Amino acid sequence: MVKTHLERMVEPLFSDNSFGYRPGRNCHQAVEKALQNTFGHDWAIDLDIKSFFDKIDHELLMKAVRNYCKDHWVLMYIERWLNAGTLQRDGTYVDRLTGTPQGGVISPLLANIFLHVAFDKWMENYHPEKPFVRYADDIVIHCRTEKQTQYVLSQIQQRLSECKLSIHPQKTRIVNLNGITHNKYPRSLDFLGFTLHPWWCKTGKGYRVMITSFISSKSVSKALDKFNKLRIHKWRKSIESLAVELNPIIRGIKNYYCKFWSEHTHYLWWQLNERLLKWVQWEKGLYKKAALRWLRNKYRHNPRLFPHWELVYP
Repeated sequence: MVKTHLERMVEPLFSDNSFGYRPGRNCHQAVEKALQNTFGHDWAIDLDIKSFFDKIDHELLMKAVRNYCKDHWVLMYIERWLNAGTLQRDGTYVDRLTGTPQGGVISPLLANIFLHVAFDKWMENYHPEKPFVRYADDIVIHCRTEKQTQYVLSQIQQRLSECKLSIHPQKTRIVNLNGITHNKYPRSLDFLGFTLHPWWCKTGKGYRVMITSFISSKSVSKALDKFNKLRIHKWRKSIESLAVELNPIIRGIKNYYCKFWSEHTHYLWWQLNERLLKWVQWEKGLYKKAALRWLRNKYRHNPRLFPHWELVYP
């Protein structure tokens, strides 16, 4: 109830560049916005705030909440939730001095309010010409030149320090997406499971370099690790029963990563087909070539048995 009441007040005030944990906004919109921002901006800052949810200062957070909400009952409950400690497994009680309640329904909204004041409004006031996109504490800022990127990063460091936060020195990076420089920088950035990096694309005026989104290598590894843990080849059941078990997972991956285009996910689906082939070999006692013929015969009779067969057939 507190979340709904407070959200009605602050949601219309939030930045259009903020997408995380907001009604009617999602990850795909954030990635699409990041791609749009790359036009005319060859450089980016991949910003990571160190232990953000654990380091939010309670006094500054309450100051931000009071600025938008004057209802005493709302402020009372939020203060109680922030100050409530945690009971450890050994029975000891630990006070929480900073941060928001882990798993709390209102925690994402409080984090958005804090970053709206600490970052979004500050960027719009002091660097309005630098487009950015933020999903919770995952932030990408776009710049035109190398020097501009270095200057903006130093300014952000100072601003976060004033708000009792700090950037993660290893995870925060300057990324050269398509700029000219003698210095070495990463040429791609990961954002919400996608990797953004330059790619030769065919246009009406010939081939040109454009920034495109791909499934990140971490996301591929995570998906394959999930399939490996299932140990598909040891399941002793029909392929139709196999499909019933696997299809919700396949649809989830396909719906998320194939939103913009699908070719960049083909390696993942090839790997899944290899695991299905291994299942055929174990289940039917066939050598690889015979197992492949069996699997392709299933595909011909029911090409929609597995959702990824629409993209990569066995």
